[in-house]
Amino acid sequence: MTAHQGPGPGTHPAVTGAGAAATEARPGVAADAGPVRPEPVPQGEPHPAQAEPLRFAYGTNGFADHRLTDALAVLTDLGYDGVSLTLDHQHLDPYAPGLAARVRDAGRAIRRAGLAVVVETGARYLLDPMRKHRPTLLSAEPQGRAARQELLRRAIVIGAELGAEAVHFWSGTPDPGTTRDEAWRRLEEGCATALADAEQAGVRLAFEPEPGMLVADLAGYRKLWRALGAPDRLGLTLDIGHCRCLEPYPEPRCVELAADSLAHVQIEDMRRGVHEHLPFGAGEIDFPPVLDALRAARYRGLVSVELPRHSHAASTTARHSIEFLRAAEACTAAPATHTGPPASRACTAAPAPRTAVPAPRTPRAPAHLSKEVTPT
Repeated sequence: MTAHQGPGPGTHPAVTGAGAAATEARPGVAADAGPVRPEPVPQGEPHPAQAEPLRFAYGTNGFADHRLTDALAVLTDLGYDGVSLTLDHQHLDPYAPGLAARVRDAGRAIRRAGLAVVVETGARYLLDPMRKHRPTLLSAEPQGRAARQELLRRAIVIGAELGAEAVHFWSGTPDPGTTRDEAWRRLEEGCATALADAEQAGVRLAFEPEPGMLVADLAGYRKLWRALGAPDRLGLTLDIGHCRCLEPYPEPRCVELAADSLAHVQIEDMRRGVHEHLPFGAGEIDFPPVLDALRAARYRGLVSVELPRHSHAASTTARHSIEFLRAAEACTAAPATHTGPPASRACTAAPAPRTAVPAPRTPRAPAHLSKEVTPT
């Protein structure tokens, strides 16, 4: 990787080369967008929910007031398995001078901490100090789309250098005056370019449907995936809170439907119809069935806590989150005796035999998003 000089996005020489560390491509997935049909667990084998523990990570966008090395140390001390590294001005700025050396230093620090890593590209003001999450792949101005494309390319190369399990991105929102057809055409073009870069680097992409954006839900991801030729390299970031916010199915069912495409999972609490990332216990999600579904799907990627508005209490929030998730995970192998609201449910029953993922449940009514919180 070549070091960069210059004042800001769009003015730097291209990053060159792809890292030797690369993620393995999965076997191809069927182009059919229908429900996933879980296979019964062979007799004599433990149910997946009683098998390996999930791997929890925490996002550095929730550690904005910490040095990266300090954030990594906190996560290691708390028992996290990984880190979701958002490329931003305070944590591995992809536009600051000396990028190659800084990426090497970050890689050494992550390896010393014993953490797996996913690279994220959702920094709020990295490309434009005046406009949050702008420009995007949908922007009306070609130079704006090019700037976002260049950020994705740099993230892919950085991800390869770090040995990242995935590189995360989203669609963005169309500019005023842009038709949906125009927005989709631009998105498909940008994703095709990103896929070519990812193929060269040996990195898997993890596309996230984001409430309020052009691709807001699982149906939108499937539409994009099919339009691009059903590429295995375009995996899915499933945000559990977003499932609660707007998907027509309960959260565990969303996991089942997404199981064949999962490249990354984000997790936090949330309320129906309100896109606000909440600490665990502050929303409406019943987490043991969600974690049960992830294990039943044999998902082995990172499950990353996504609380970008809690940097002011990062260490405390990270501690509460891992304790909550480990306690919820301990419930997944047993049908619990539940009393009280979902956030405070305790598991007291002994494990019972399990033979398959729970049957599909009836879709619920679509949610109308509240205007009180804009996309994170």
